[in-house]
Formats: sequence, structure tokens, C-alpha cells
Amino acid sequence: MRYTNYGHSCFAVEIKGKRILFDPFITHNELASKVDVQAIQADYIFVSHGHEDHVADLISLAKQTGAMVVSNFEIITWAGKQGLTKLHPMNTGGKWKFDFGTVKCVVAQHSSGLPDGTYGGNPMGFVFITDEGNFYYSGDTALTMDMELIPGITELDFAVLPIGDNFTMGPEDAIAAAEMIECEKIIGIHYDTFGYIRIDKKEVMQLFDEAGVELLLPEIGSTIEV
Repeated sequence: MRYTNYGHSCFAVEIKGKRILFDPFITHNELASKVDVQAIQADYIFVSHGHEDHVADLISLAKQTGAMVVSNFEIITWAGKQGLTKLHPMNTGGKWKFDFGTVKCVVAQHSSGLPDGTYGGNPMGFVFITDEGNFYYSGDTALTMDMELIPGITELDFAVLPIGDNFTMGPEDAIAAAEMIECEKIIGIHYDTFGYIRIDKKEVMQLFDEAGVELLLPEIGSTIEV
């Protein structure tokens, strides 16, 4: 499975030839200035919640790529008002079988408001169950006991978790989350973009190493195999 990092919490995963983009926030991220947004392709765009640092490029990229947008009911309703028509609403606890595999929506403990100030619904995480591998994207979240339910859904090959602290889990809580979800390969997101979430990469890598958890921090614009 190919994973491409576009910075902050924006990434893409390729499954069965389908390119799935998550939480598009690129043009407003100075750290992602070298990413060629016009070259991005997507068949689906999944949105975990409505904060601007997760939806800033949603409308433009959905129109550019023709992707199906998948999110909670409130965000999908808002996206429809912005002129998008390829939309799939979901909500916490629900699952759906797409052409690349099955996705189940799970709890994320955070807040959610849309750029225009309207209600963004409950934030969510996503568990992907596919023939090419299984993974969990937590979205922005605190450490929560709901994570202990994840292993009952499927066995994970990797998980994508925030590690920047202040607005979300920090490194210590992300390590605890890795234990709860029974996953030893973590891709870190939601760090360094703003002053509040800057991390010492060397120190964080050491914390994960001491806990026996592999932490991957791919460079912005790079693609890795997971």
C-alpha cells in the first residue's frame, strides 16, 4: 500500500488502483509549499472533521479531481452547498463497502466547526478494511477508551495518529493509543505546522523506540510503502 504525505494531516493512500485523499490542507500550509496541488489526483476524499486545517482545499480539490467526498452528514451537507455533487454521508458507528474495501466510522474526541462558522457535526476516525491491508486513521483526537474497540473491528497493518499535542494527542498518548489499538506501526501527523504543535523529532522518535512502537515521519511530498 502506497502512502503519500502532503503535510499536516493531509495524506493519500492508494488501494486497488483507487487514490484516497484525506483532510486536504495544502495551499495554506507553508511547509507544503513545494507540493504541486494541480498534479494531485483522487478518486475519494475522506474528511474527519470541519476545521479549516482539514478542509481548506476540499472544495477546490474535489472539483479538480472529480473525487467522491466522504464525511459526516453535516460536512457533506455543507459541501453540497459549495457546489459539490459526488457526496457520501456517513456517521459514527456506520460502515460502508466501497469499491476498494470497507470503511467503518469510529469515535474521535475533538471539536468540529466549518470555516463559515456553522456546525461541523461530530468528528470521526476511519478504519479501512481492504484486501491490500487494514489501517486506522484517527483524525484529530484525544486519547480515548473507545480506541480499545478498534482491534475488535479488524487487525491493523498500520495507523495514522496525531502526535503534535496541544490540540490533539501528544507523543505519549499516541504511544498509549498504539497499545490500545494493538498496532506497532504508526505514521505521525498533525505536528510542526503551527507553533503550538512543533515537536522535537529526535526526542519523539526515541520515545516510540523505547516503547517498542515503530514511528514513521515521511517527508512532505514523499511516498512510502506501508
